[in-house]
Amino acid sequence: MKERHIHRRFVELSGGKDADIVVIPTASELETTGPDYNRIFRDLGASVVDFLPISCRADCDNPRYLDMLDRATGIFLTGGNQLRLSTILGGTGIVQKIRRRNAAGVAVAGTSAGASIMSEHMIAGGDSNSAPVEGAVSLAPGIGLTNAVIIDQHFTERNRLGRLLAASSYNPFLIGLGIDEDTAAFIGPDGVFEVVGSGTVTVVDASGLTHSSMWDASPGQALTLLGLKVHVMGEGCRYDLVGRHAYAPDEHAAFCTLPNKKVTKN
Repeated sequence: MKERHIHRRFVELSGGKDADIVVIPTASELETTGPDYNRIFRDLGASVVDFLPISCRADCDNPRYLDMLDRATGIFLTGGNQLRLSTILGGTGIVQKIRRRNAAGVAVAGTSAGASIMSEHMIAGGDSNSAPVEGAVSLAPGIGLTNAVIIDQHFTERNRLGRLLAASSYNPFLIGLGIDEDTAAFIGPDGVFEVVGSGTVTVVDASGLTHSSMWDASPGQALTLLGLKVHVMGEGCRYDLVGRHAYAPDEHAAFCTLPNKKVTKN
């Protein structure tokens, strides 16, 4: 299954047979989510897998959980509700530890809500199947592993281009990433990400925006956004977040992903 191929790649980036993976299932309210991911990563060869049963902010003060993150070679945030994830983890020692471990070279991965929260600015909600209109998207703080992108997920399946365009118009500095299901963006330490999976990653680059009507649009009014650049990238494509350049699968072979950055997937 291609999704297991993505999980397997994460295990490899986390150390393969020596991987020590900590799963954070807080976004999900299902009691089975943590144990399910433990089983998946063990089946894929990880040496040690455990999960943090964090369901309220008080749980984030548990020193044992911080010790587990200290020894982890990979950290995985599951899907669910991104606002549940941000309101429980935001501003806690758990998030501070995740940021420090990632900066030190530990792979951090997330699926669905766990992908959305990785950036400094997070899409908290909004309209699917909509044109870009004022009010189409709501934003909230993420955990800040990167300040270069804003991430949306289940992208093609739920027709979320309109809300990603609206989100990009709020701050043209940000690069919008729309990630399809069964698809991942593996971001390396050089700021280059590679697409893996059966779907696509849509990149919205608003840095060349020449006109935006967002600032004076009325609620629900369609937006005018001129000068946007959009890339639709399948498996093997790479994108340089620093230089803002897309590469076909057979180009730019010198770039590779290394196990000390973010992985965002669905």
